This record gives sequence, C-alpha cells and structure tokens, in this order.
Amino acid sequence: MRITFLGTAAARPTVGRNVSSLMIQREGDVMMFDCGEGTQRQMMRYGTGFSFSDIFFTHLHADHFLGVIGLLRTLGLQAREEPMDLWTPRGTTELLRQAVELGVERVPFEVRIRELAPGEAVSRGAYDVVPFRTQHRGGASLGYAVVEHARLGRFDAQRARELGIPEGPLWGRLHHGEAVEVDGRTFRAEEVVGPARPGRRVVYTGDTRPCKTVVEHARAADLLIHEATFAQDEAERAQHTGHSTAREAAEVAAEAGVLRLALTHFSPRYADDPRALEREARGVFPETVAAHDGLVLEVPYRSEG
Repeated sequence: MRITFLGTAAARPTVGRNVSSLMIQREGDVMMFDCGEGTQRQMMRYGTGFSFSDIFFTHLHADHFLGVIGLLRTLGLQAREEPMDLWTPRGTTELLRQAVELGVERVPFEVRIRELAPGEAVSRGAYDVVPFRTQHRGGASLGYAVVEHARLGRFDAQRARELGIPEGPLWGRLHHGEAVEVDGRTFRAEEVVGPARPGRRVVYTGDTRPCKTVVEHARAADLLIHEATFAQDEAERAQHTGHSTAREAAEVAAEAGVLRLALTHFSPRYADDPRALEREARGVFPETVAAHDGLVLEVPYRSEG
C-alpha cells in the first residue's frame, strides 16, 4: 500500500505546497482523497497517473474540492471513457454537482456522485473504505479508514509433506479452512495453517478537531494521516476554526496506538518550515513525520517489516 501526498497546505496554496489531496494505491486499486485546486498538475508532477475511478471527499470546503473542476476537464481532454465516482458527505450533492457541471461539454464520461453517511462502508472485496464522522466547522465532514480484511494464515508446506498430504488442490482447500481426507485420514486446516494475519489500516482525517471517532477508527492503525493546521501556541485558534494542533494530533495517535503518524494540512505560516510542528508532535508521539508535497509513504504488512 502506497500513499502519495499531492497537497499538504491548509486553506490556500503556497510556493512549495498545494492544497489538500492525496492518493492511496492498494495493489491494483488507486483512490484519491480530497481534490484541492491544481491537483491534476500535482498528479503530473509526482507521476501518480490518472488511472483511478474514485474520489473521496472529506468535506466541501473550497481547498478540498475545487480541484475536481480542472481534473475532470483534464480527464475529458485525455479522452477518458471510464466512469468516475465522487463520494461525498450526505447532503452535499448539489454543491458538488455544480462544480462537475461547469464546462460539462468537456466531460465525455459518466460522473456519478454518491453520498455517504458515517459507517456506510464502500466494499472492495479484500478491503473496505469506511467513512466516519469528524468535527469540523461549516457542514458535514467525514474521515476515511481504508481497512483490509484479515489475510489467510501462513501455510506450512513442510508440515503438510510430513503428514503425507500431496501437494496440489488439497493444499489449497486446507489453506482456505477446509478439512481434507487422505487415505482414510482426515486433516484439519489448523494442522498446517497458522492464525489469520491482520490486514493493513490507513486512516485519513481530513479537517477535524481531535475526537473520539478518529481514535476509534484509528485504533492500532498502520498509518494515521491527521491534520495539524497549527502549533500548540495557536490552540485557541485551532479550536475556534475546527482544526487541530500538531500536539493534539500526536495525542490522538498515542491514544489510538497507531504505528505511524503523518501530519498534513499546515497553515501557510508553517508551510516553509513545518519542523516546529513535527518536533511538537514527536514530543508526544515519536513516530511522526511532517508530510510534504510529493512524499510517498509505503505501508508494508506488519509480518513483512
């Protein structure tokens, strides 16, 4: 699983940072989360490609969705034919539709707007995209957890041979939990298959105050991507505007027991040098990185390091 940060600035772009957007690649699937203005240029710059069919919006403040207008125009000019699904918080369809329909003659493919409520998971076979409520001013807002299903336990081929189970379809059946019979003997899956292995969990908050729902959905996550608009000396401003400080983001990560924390959505006052925010967060949660545009984070399976 790979995360590419396309925009890490809050409210407005700066010379070195674009506004909010990131891509998550999970094996062959690619999804976008938020789409601030100019995102299609960031995609070209950082080589993510345009072969994706889902954009998940955390909320419809301008710095999180205006980029969809230009992105859809770009895809249309590239002669795209595949449909695009736009996932948005419940009650925001009309505003998003207005953006989609600007220059509608330039969009030769179907654009489907789909509303989501907290808990309405989007199932993708081996994983789900789970929306959850966040706390931000100015309308409905969601965070998203990309949650892989548990994987099959490891198959002990050496033990299977020792038991006299011939290699082939019987191994596959055992690996998937079935009992098999060989020469009148019955073998159970647990004799050659280890315990199920957890899948990966990546959580993206969008804009939010620290809240219980983020902690709940980020519990033991491999990666939490949490906004950190301000430093702690601006805690009052963060609370007033519905944002978080770097220390607050780190406290959420520590409470949830995540493996790694990535900070994003920096106020322009910190955009040139967010190291103070990173230090502030690391004082609470050491495994913290302040994201920058173009940063790529790999999320391996835990058993693979």
